[in-house]
Amino acid sequence: MAIQKLRTLILHRTWPLHLALLLLLSLVAMGPLLQPGYFWGAHDARHDVYFIFQYDRSVQDGIWFPRWSPDFTFGYGYPFFIIYGPLASFVGELLHHFLGLGYEASVKAVFGLSILLSGLGMYGFVRSWLGRDAGLVAAVAYMVIPYHLVDVYVRAAMAEAVALAFLPLVLWGFRETIRRPRWGALLGAAAAYAGLMWTSNLVTLIFTPALAAYIVLLAITLPPAPAPRKGQGGPTWQARWQQIKSMRAGRWLAAAAAFALGLGLSAAFFIPALVEQRFINQTQWFGEYYDPARHFVYFHQLFNPAWGFGISVAGPDEAAQGGLSFQLGAVPSVLSLIALATSGRFGRGLRRELWFWGLWGGLSIFLTLGISALAWRYVPLVPYAQFPWRYLTLAMLPLSILPAALVADETRLAGADELAGGKGTAEPPSAPSRQEEIKAASPASQLRHLPGMAALVLATLLMLGSYPYLRVEMREPTPEQGPVSYAALMRFQRSSDEMTGVVAWVDAAQRPRWSPMAELWVRGKDVTTRVDYSQVPQNETLAVNSEEMGSAHEEVWYHAGGDGQSITFNRFWYPGWRAYLLDGKGGRPVRELPVMREDGPLARVVVPVPAGEGYLLLRFEDTPLRAVARWITVGTMVLIAVVCLAGLRPVYSVLHLRLSRRG
Repeated sequence: MAIQKLRTLILHRTWPLHLALLLLLSLVAMGPLLQPGYFWGAHDARHDVYFIFQYDRSVQDGIWFPRWSPDFTFGYGYPFFIIYGPLASFVGELLHHFLGLGYEASVKAVFGLSILLSGLGMYGFVRSWLGRDAGLVAAVAYMVIPYHLVDVYVRAAMAEAVALAFLPLVLWGFRETIRRPRWGALLGAAAAYAGLMWTSNLVTLIFTPALAAYIVLLAITLPPAPAPRKGQGGPTWQARWQQIKSMRAGRWLAAAAAFALGLGLSAAFFIPALVEQRFINQTQWFGEYYDPARHFVYFHQLFNPAWGFGISVAGPDEAAQGGLSFQLGAVPSVLSLIALATSGRFGRGLRRELWFWGLWGGLSIFLTLGISALAWRYVPLVPYAQFPWRYLTLAMLPLSILPAALVADETRLAGADELAGGKGTAEPPSAPSRQEEIKAASPASQLRHLPGMAALVLATLLMLGSYPYLRVEMREPTPEQGPVSYAALMRFQRSSDEMTGVVAWVDAAQRPRWSPMAELWVRGKDVTTRVDYSQVPQNETLAVNSEEMGSAHEEVWYHAGGDGQSITFNRFWYPGWRAYLLDGKGGRPVRELPVMREDGPLARVVVPVPAGEGYLLLRFEDTPLRAVARWITVGTMVLIAVVCLAGLRPVYSVLHLRLSRRG
């Protein structure tokens, strides 16, 4: 009996065979990460460990949704997690906090998971409309396409790499929502879009216009769903929902609802990020090195097989000189062109969709080239990519999907073409039940459950085409980079001028290049206060003693001999800092004090104190805007939970009826 069950699992369950092969190939794609050591020389590999390091600082204070990074910019702090998607760092913190992985190992694990999940997501998306073999080919292409390897092994862009795992999930969710509106598809689309926003608002911004175009294509080309059969009508909300879905407008409504829920689920992050970006001094992130005109891709670089680990620099011979590679990949490029040239074998609907992906790829590549300079200057959202070559992120999608069309499931396409080609409201051919399939299958016909030879050949070609680039430079950290510590963080910030952002009120020409906190850390001492004692006489006029300090708060005892005294903290002023008088050491707030911005180049926090003595608490809190945004997200989650529970009521009724009959 056990042998028979195993035989049934292997021969009649089609998904484990393809997924097992996909998992095996994903290990090859993430193979460089399995080497000992850490790739300290990669562009953002140093940043990644310190992003998690800062997240962990907040978690140690019980703050799992941090807004303030206390030790950036030499200890003056920065609202990093307000404007930068925190999800990738959050996953790294989970691995560090609960599994005990070191910071470097946590980063490598996040990258490994991003590769695996990106392959699984692309497999599910493409499998849903082109079949299993096509899903396998698309997943392999997506995992090993050159720009994906650049993101992971050269740039070490952790947030962007995790965002790549969400892109196919978003496409899958919205395609299913348009094709056949239902709660599961709608919720999946919303969750995937929210996950993308929580991971990288930058990628979300450049991806959303293309996603909107894809939704429009699907909503126009796919015909209305079949109307409910007689006997399905009635006054229930389920019947009314079926009637709405039977109209073409129902597809637009479902897509809009999914988009709205996705925004609601991510409101706690994206609303403050959108509104408060004006509070950040952005001059150091634009112009000079960050000028897009210095980073346009030359056309021949799209096909140059040279590979380097350097940064992006101006000039046509970048990769040949060891700089960043911008190649599309010879194998996926050629296979994509073949797929477009042979798309006539498909029905009109699928042919339109494939050509849409071809247009998507062409436009994405166009935005990387110098001929798109006017678009970078005048078209909204385009400049948010910062570097033109970042649009290779979008080009990865068609370069993965189009090769998969070469091994599309012909039997599945027959029904799909009827739906997509506008031939009435025909249903796709009904599939036999699993029991019927098992009974009817002969040993010879069972071979169809294995990945097709063509799919295996294409997957192998894609893997071999990118195999030379599956390498990483494992290095020991320099004294300015690590090992991970406060002192190394300070040295890294000073030597690289990275993670040194300032708020809008800081004079950019006089932004800090060092600090008293940094000096203590590099000397091996602990920083126990952010009070600027150089402005505290420590006598009967004003005396201060720091009692306790955390990542986003500090409690001090003070004595002021008269009015007009104030305490200056070595923290940048930013909306959200609030101060309170306490009823005792570690006590409760009894009075709120004003928090002022220093009238000086550093724009630090200044708290005027009343005459006398007492305990003062300075704490970084949510502003009303952030609180409203957080409650929008909570309210969206509650709404989803209520709808899910309401949808389960019929199930409860059926179970109760059956149990009653058995009783």
